[in-house]
Amino acid sequence: MDDEVLVVVEVSAARRWMGVGTLLGVGVVVLYVAFSTPPALAWQLFLVITGLLALWMAERMRRATEHRLELTRAALRSSDGTTLVRIEEVEALERGLFAFKPSNGFLIRTRAPKPRGWQPGLWWRVGRRIGIGGVTSAGQAKAMSEIMAALLLERDGGPAAGLGG
Repeated sequence: MDDEVLVVVEVSAARRWMGVGTLLGVGVVVLYVAFSTPPALAWQLFLVITGLLALWMAERMRRATEHRLELTRAALRSSDGTTLVRIEEVEALERGLFAFKPSNGFLIRTRAPKPRGWQPGLWWRVGRRIGIGGVTSAGQAKAMSEIMAALLLERDGGPAAGLGG
């Protein structure tokens, strides 16, 4: 029962290719500028590094967005097998307008620091903060945050405790 998937956040094909395509476009344009009208050597080196970095990020996003996030009663995990956070480790959710969170997403604060991780467009984890979102659907992320909030209330003995499930 703890392993039943309650809600999923995944990236649609259109959002995925829009994000990857944008990064690819930036990389190609920056590299084109670096070689078509070469500026001073230092600036050319900067442009080449920036262009290659954008191409590398596009590939990272392409690979990351092949996966999806799954929320169970026990944990939030990625379909690649990575457990992002167990429900008992969550201290708080930040979903407000001014929260430092990914686009179309939310932020999880944990009780203790976790290892760093990053799947561009899907999630990132630094210290005690885990950002969910990016090129994901805002509706799916909101549903996940609402269900996670209910799980936290249930865990802490709040109003949702004992409501079945």
